Amino acid sequence: MTQHLLALQDFSKEQLGAYIEKALLLKKEAKAGVRHQQLAGKTVALIFEKPSTRTRVSFEAAMYGLGGQVIYLSGRDTQLARNEPLKDMARVMARYVDGMVVRTYGQAIVDELAGYSSVPVINALTDLHHPCQVLSDIMTVIEHKGEVEKLHIAWLGDGNNMANSWIQAAARFGFALTLACPAGYDPNPAILAAAQAVASRPIRVVRDPAEAVREADVINTDVWASMGQESEQEARIGVFRPYQVNAALVAQANPGAIVLHCLPAHRDEEISEEVLEGPQCVAFDQAENKLHIHKAILAMHLA
Repeated sequence: MTQHLLALQDFSKEQLGAYIEKALLLKKEAKAGVRHQQLAGKTVALIFEKPSTRTRVSFEAAMYGLGGQVIYLSGRDTQLARNEPLKDMARVMARYVDGMVVRTYGQAIVDELAGYSSVPVINALTDLHHPCQVLSDIMTVIEHKGEVEKLHIAWLGDGNNMANSWIQAAARFGFALTLACPAGYDPNPAILAAAQAVASRPIRVVRDPAEAVREADVINTDVWASMGQESEQEARIGVFRPYQVNAALVAQANPGAIVLHCLPAHRDEEISEEVLEGPQCVAFDQAENKLHIHKAILAMHLA
């Protein structure tokens, strides 16, 4: 297993599958009352330049649930806010803790921290990638739909960090992926091209949401304006309105298709209230699985 978890492209299908298998086992054991202590005596630092609710709580609960300890540092609490060289911060932190979970803006930040750290660095979100979230999403898909490589998954909306990580996941796991994005909001072209070059099934970007969901087993979306894009919110609503996941669109997918949303949701923007609260939406199972996949990641990298 690669020491750090920075992007899904760094791992094989078997390695990514191992995270999910571990998470499913830990989830089953936890529900049976098993008390996990694999990380007793270990400490992880959560270094979050971007604020978070679900990611912070699920990583903290995961670490405590494995018997370990957590130190939470917001952006203002670290030397990142005072321009300390990342290579210095990485080498110092590695002498204090057993791992770093980093949620920040630029991918270059987690890459440089990993380059100088002697302990694992886990990417809890950057503007380019969101690998832990997509692993928990795929875990949820497997629970509800079975073997993921047999499925057609649709992504609707912004070609953001989530879209980029879904593209990398499709290349590794072998499922078909169709992304419907407005012109000017496509996923990272280098990530898309690299994934398409090795994918066993099609990875496509289209403009028409109906085309994306046709024969889809899974429909996935995210907010239209991510953190740091709040000033674009009103303009984006106008651009993305045709990409809303609503009942009419879901009806065009395969019967029994499930709907994902990584939350928080802007109800009646990117997803309708009816769909989010409907029987096909598994967003809250998806949110729970962040805890279990984070447990698996921490156990596999820090134990």
